[in-house]
Amino acid sequence: MPAKIARVELLYKSPGPQPNGLQAAQDGVWYIDQRDNKVYKLDWETGKTLFEAQTTTDRSSGITIGGGFMWIASTYDATIHKLKLNSGETVARYDTPGKGVVAFRNRKTDPRVTGAHGLEWRNGLLYIAVPPSQMMYVVEPEAWRVIHSFRTPGLRVHGIAWADDHLLWAADTAAGTVALLDPVDGRVEDVFRVPAPHEVHGMTIRDGVLWFCDAETRDVGRLLL
Repeated sequence: MPAKIARVELLYKSPGPQPNGLQAAQDGVWYIDQRDNKVYKLDWETGKTLFEAQTTTDRSSGITIGGGFMWIASTYDATIHKLKLNSGETVARYDTPGKGVVAFRNRKTDPRVTGAHGLEWRNGLLYIAVPPSQMMYVVEPEAWRVIHSFRTPGLRVHGIAWADDHLLWAADTAAGTVALLDPVDGRVEDVFRVPAPHEVHGMTIRDGVLWFCDAETRDVGRLLL
């Protein structure tokens, strides 16, 4: 079976210096910036900034909306922040399940504990992609209790997004692939490659089309199959 390769359509640059997480909404696309730690909402078509706010997160790598709040993966302090939608104010923070040292830094002289990347919300539950453990955790947010987990393919799981058939897209930034996963057991149902030099960091979906941001180039675009 020949490898599927996505066609990359670049649309605009992010207003912040290092976009690292995306989340679709009807009135715009939310993103969290890893360098200035600001949350933004952009116009889908033009990339114009509709909202921005400073957050208390630390070099964040994931964002989602659910339960009337914004949730951000604060990667370098290994916490998940719950924030007000209208202000970006943190109202609670929680320990990231599976936090640790990513595999590609195990043998380095300066290993550092980090936390989650991609986040998604579904049916009142938070799905958390964690590169150090190479796992996806399903958390009941009120009790902050892990109710399910499964292994993710690859070295560095990053952005995640729900497909229409209740399967979960997950990007692996190190391998340059995006895989379609069964959220029960993590079985890979499909996979495609993203051509270099593009890298998928944040990822979301709109009308069945995957959108991504590249933290290295500030590009926001779409992945077309």
